[in-house]
Amino acid sequence: MIELDDPRWLTLTHAYGNAADIPELLRQLAHATGPKTGYDSEPWFTLWSSLCHQGDVYDASYAALPHIIEIACNATGPIDASFFQLPAAIEIAKSSEKGPPVPSDLAQAYRGAVSRLAQCVVKYLQQDWDELTLLSAMSAIAVAKGHHRVAEAVMTLDDDLIRKLINLDFGDM
Repeated sequence: MIELDDPRWLTLTHAYGNAADIPELLRQLAHATGPKTGYDSEPWFTLWSSLCHQGDVYDASYAALPHIIEIACNATGPIDASFFQLPAAIEIAKSSEKGPPVPSDLAQAYRGAVSRLAQCVVKYLQQDWDELTLLSAMSAIAVAKGHHRVAEAVMTLDDDLIRKLINLDFGDM
């Protein structure tokens, strides 16, 4: 995993260009691990929009993912669902070729972090979860085990689709 002060961040890119801002956002995240108050809460809003923009990922996404998982695994108390959801979304996008290949110098840390994601979910099993956290955790476990299609399907579930699945109501789909 590249350190947050490594000059390599200056050569990485995200949706808006140079990824020099990502280390500071990750430092902020380490101090704000609890559930966010709104969709536009920082640093999550900028991390999401920079690292997984409209389903596309970047080399900075691969460098940031191990840090996100490390922060989640070391946090105490409830954590935000994005700790499971963003890594899962990055891995789904990567497997769908919606970004560049993982650079060789980032590959080992990236793969290790993705596989560690399931252990991170287990750490929080005793906590109360809302439905978003549950679905995010399920997606995270699926990508950690290499089931990208399942992870993507779980990520798309909402109240309406869940109701249709329960009722086997696929008439208007």
